[in-house]
Amino acid sequence: MLEQQIAFLTETDKLKSVERKTSPIGLPRKENSAEHSWQVILSAIILAEHSKAEIDLLKVIKMLAIHDLPEIDCGDVFHYAKSTDPNLSANELNATKRILSLLPIDQAQELLALWQEFEAQETPESKFAHSVDRLMAFIMNRGNQGGTWAEFQLTQSQVLDKNSHVADGAPSLYDLITQITNEAAEKGWLTK
Repeated sequence: MLEQQIAFLTETDKLKSVERKTSPIGLPRKENSAEHSWQVILSAIILAEHSKAEIDLLKVIKMLAIHDLPEIDCGDVFHYAKSTDPNLSANELNATKRILSLLPIDQAQELLALWQEFEAQETPESKFAHSVDRLMAFIMNRGNQGGTWAEFQLTQSQVLDKNSHVADGAPSLYDLITQITNEAAEKGWLTK
C-alpha cells in the first residue's frame, strides 16, 4: 500500500513541469500547475466565508489538490480555448483514472469521485472550488497589467461570460471579478 501511495506521489510531481498560460505576478515565466494548485487551496482556506452555501472545507481542499491531475497527461488547456477540443473531457477523465490507478483502490475511488464532483459543478463544494480556481487568474492578470487577457486580446464580455459560474459558488467573488474586468477594460487590458 505504501509503495502504491509513493508511486502516486512521484507521478504527481510531474505537475511541477506543466506550464500554464498565466505568469506569477511580476515574473516573466509562466506558473506551473503545482504552483496553481497550492495557490487555489490557500485561496479556498482564506475565502471560505465567501461561499454562497455552507461547505465542507476539507472536501473543497481535496478537490482542489487533485483538480488538475489530468494535466500531467493532457497539459494545461487555456480556459478560453477549452471548447475547441471535443475530446477534452474524455481525455481528462482517462488521464485522471490512469494517475489515480497508482493508488490503493479505496483512495483511488474516493479521489475519482471528488474529481468527478468537481467537474460536474453541482454541489456547493464544487461550485465554490471552481469559484476560487477562476479567481486566481483575475488576481494574476490584474497584477500583470492584463497578462493573458492582453496577450490573447480577450474582450471583457468574453471573460465575464466564460466565468459567470463563479457567481454560483461565491457571489461576492463574482462581484470582485466584475470590478477587476471593469478596471482592466478602462486600462485597455481587455477590449470593451
